[in-house]
Amino acid sequence: MSDTPVKQQSTVAFYGQAVASFAVSLAATAIGVFRLDADAWVRAFLAIAVLYLVTSAFTLAKVIRDRQEAGQIVSRVDQARLEKLLAAHDPFEKLS
Repeated sequence: MSDTPVKQQSTVAFYGQAVASFAVSLAATAIGVFRLDADAWVRAFLAIAVLYLVTSAFTLAKVIRDRQEAGQIVSRVDQARLEKLLAAHDPFEKLS
């Protein structure tokens, strides 16, 4: 009666598409910022803003993933405790 949850993993194609999409969007944004008809300090400011946005997006994704994994661990511990209690319970045991 072990209903252990199956860990879902992304397919190789999905992973590749995500990496390619990230690389293309970052390259397109970098080309757009540096080809912008503006002063160098404006382009530098926009480049720093893009880098900040990318790093904060990675941080947010990591925090969300960590919270989800922590919830799954607590759920597994609770499930193991319940299984242990049910295995130790004898419904035909005489009450005193």
